[in-house]
Amino acid sequence: MVYDAEKHEPIRDEDTENAIALVPKKTKDEQQDEDYDPYKHRNIPNPTSNSETLAHLLKGCLGTGILAMHEAFKNAGWLNGLVSMAIIGFVCTYCFQILVKSQYVLCKKHRRPILSYPESMKLALQQGPGALKWIAPSAVLITDGFLIIYQLGVCICYIVFVAKNVQQIIEAHITEMSITTVMLIMFLPLLAINCLKSLKVLAPFSTFANVVTFVGLGFVLYYVFQDLPELSTIPAVGPIESYPLYFGTVLFALEAVGVFIALEANMEKPKNFVSKFGVLNMGMSLVTLLYGFVGFFGYLKYGDKSKDSITLSLPQGELLPEITRGLFTFAIFISYALQCYVPISIIWENYFSDDIKKSEKSERYLLGLRIVTTIFTFLVAAAVPHLGLFISLFGAFCLSILGLAFPAIMEICVMYPDKYGPMHWHLWKDLALVIFAFAGLTSGTYASMKDIIATFSNTATQ
Repeated sequence: MVYDAEKHEPIRDEDTENAIALVPKKTKDEQQDEDYDPYKHRNIPNPTSNSETLAHLLKGCLGTGILAMHEAFKNAGWLNGLVSMAIIGFVCTYCFQILVKSQYVLCKKHRRPILSYPESMKLALQQGPGALKWIAPSAVLITDGFLIIYQLGVCICYIVFVAKNVQQIIEAHITEMSITTVMLIMFLPLLAINCLKSLKVLAPFSTFANVVTFVGLGFVLYYVFQDLPELSTIPAVGPIESYPLYFGTVLFALEAVGVFIALEANMEKPKNFVSKFGVLNMGMSLVTLLYGFVGFFGYLKYGDKSKDSITLSLPQGELLPEITRGLFTFAIFISYALQCYVPISIIWENYFSDDIKKSEKSERYLLGLRIVTTIFTFLVAAAVPHLGLFISLFGAFCLSILGLAFPAIMEICVMYPDKYGPMHWHLWKDLALVIFAFAGLTSGTYASMKDIIATFSNTATQ
């Protein structure tokens, strides 16, 4: 027997054959939306495989952050650091999953093969609750601004890291040399690798850099595990006022949202990126475990005497530590091009006219953009060579928004008004993520700025 949902009564048996007429038919547009698969309409000139994408993801995350994890644990304590690492790693991974899935829904609805992060935010806000729609006209500019500032900040930090390690090696074996001179020596090689246009071309470099990174970590751990002190020598929980610095540093290290978006967009099989055992989950699980492992034992070994980078805490004048510094310097050198790919792509695609991009000189314009970007990051790095102070600031300010708050807001808008699930649990969950993100932003930014001001004040009085 068939039930008539509108009359709330059974349909008579003789009318059963006509019951199909009571089921509302889908419109032509609704049927087309269901049939449209954005992934099948992507036209990627040089798509990357799952393994190549995983290599890029690991290289994008395993940068200077892992070498500063012992400093992060110093601000949190070993037990608090381990627990918080697991929580933050899970939250970051989950937020990027909902970001990619929300982008897929928007692509399907608007019949677009691919949408950038800023475009996705704008379209999501336009269809979201009325309280959020007013932000839509500025969504592209705001999102682009955060992405560009963060990614350029990462590039600048990479330059400083490479320059300081090269300077230490040169001064130990050759002669004294200023960090500015070291940066000038680095300029042409970094400019050359930054002029590579395709992620496909960078894939072998990323794979090799990953191998180098793991070998370098092995050397670091060799020294870390020598004569480890008792666990009781370091606190399990650090001062509450320093915890925001831990949060910002870990977020800076774990969140590479701009790189992740670029990687997913360039995949040959993008569905494999956020699947259960896909590239994202596998890569982030490995990265989180490595960060917690290195952070815990690095803090246990060096305690409050540790330097900004764990490589700088290794013995001076010995061959193996110098090789270790050289390996990490090479790995971060390769990562500079991958990190720089994101802001260049954003600026080129969104802020250059179609006439320029379609002109015969488009390749020259793009090359000029790459050169200008490299020069800019070098000038800032040379002018402010203490950018390690800004790591937690970049993480707390930019990535609390890009990696946590915006994905949650996007899902709220995509599911609006009636797709939040039982008891609107998706809505409450996303609101909790937004509150968590803004709490991290305000506390992390305040603590970072306070530390930066104090450091520069002390330097000025000396």
